[in-house]
Amino acid sequence: MKFKTSLLFAALAALSAGASAEEKVLNLYSARHYQTDEALYTNFTAKTGIKINRIEGKEDELLERIRNEGANSPADVLLTVDAARLAKAHELGLFAPVTSKLLEARIPAHLRTEDWFSFSTRGRVIVYRKGSVSPDDVKSYDDLAKPALKGKLCSRSGSHPYNLSLGASIIAHQGEAKAEEWARGVVANFARAPKGGDTDQIKAVAAGECQVALSNTYYVARLMRSTKPEDQKMMEKVGVVWPNQATTGTHINVSGGGVLKHAPHKAAALSFLEYLASDEAQRHFADGNNEWPAVDKVKVANPALDALGKFKADTLPVKNLAMYQVKAQMIYDRAGYK
Repeated sequence: MKFKTSLLFAALAALSAGASAEEKVLNLYSARHYQTDEALYTNFTAKTGIKINRIEGKEDELLERIRNEGANSPADVLLTVDAARLAKAHELGLFAPVTSKLLEARIPAHLRTEDWFSFSTRGRVIVYRKGSVSPDDVKSYDDLAKPALKGKLCSRSGSHPYNLSLGASIIAHQGEAKAEEWARGVVANFARAPKGGDTDQIKAVAAGECQVALSNTYYVARLMRSTKPEDQKMMEKVGVVWPNQATTGTHINVSGGGVLKHAPHKAAALSFLEYLASDEAQRHFADGNNEWPAVDKVKVANPALDALGKFKADTLPVKNLAMYQVKAQMIYDRAGYK
């Protein structure tokens, strides 16, 4: 009997040790390719003792990898950018539902779902060439489709998630017919065929290749904070408008993540998500990578964000951006927004 009791205690001790070990490791799959995020991981480990093993890759590649790994996946958390990509992970059944009073209290309802959460936001703003276009002529996304801008607009590909999410928000607010009319107007105003990324659009505006473009705010802020003389000179030629301030507010997209369904370290995964919602981490998203915190009232110290000023953000639920993205792609295809 004593032998059996000893075995029982040994088994319980082993289980206890296993549970403890579980909380000391986190396997993170991340599509956020920002060196500044290293501080996030270092600080989390310092606070919790949980070591982060990280795999970085492109969004679709990581989703496919997690799906192929199935129940044997070592991944605990997926971090990525763009609401539609997070929603795709949900649709593939990759995320586990999360219950956290802390996350529910800190992350606004329109920036979270039942299984993934936004931790930072970025606005999709209009950039214009000073002296060539008046900011009063580009106060809204609708203005980008008006004939007055014919031959003046630059854009990255319409099939990029940033532009698809904007199209989805227009569908959500105005309906499919208006969204298609808008897309056709935008295409009619192109100064050149869509190419490059957001930074390339800003450079094209500064160079006079076009006079107006769309960009996510962190690209603008990054150039504003650059110490390179050529970047500083370039940004002197570029103005920024927060669109739709009189109506729905500026379209925002997000960076976020969730706990994966087959996560072997679920407790550590939840701790990590809750850490990302802390004041310290939220300030890092803003000060380190020029994004806005998802948590209200977190004070940041970023001179570029301060210079861009306060704005009214669209509060459309992030899950709606994914809901209409396929329709946005169909509309863009019909309009020739390649």
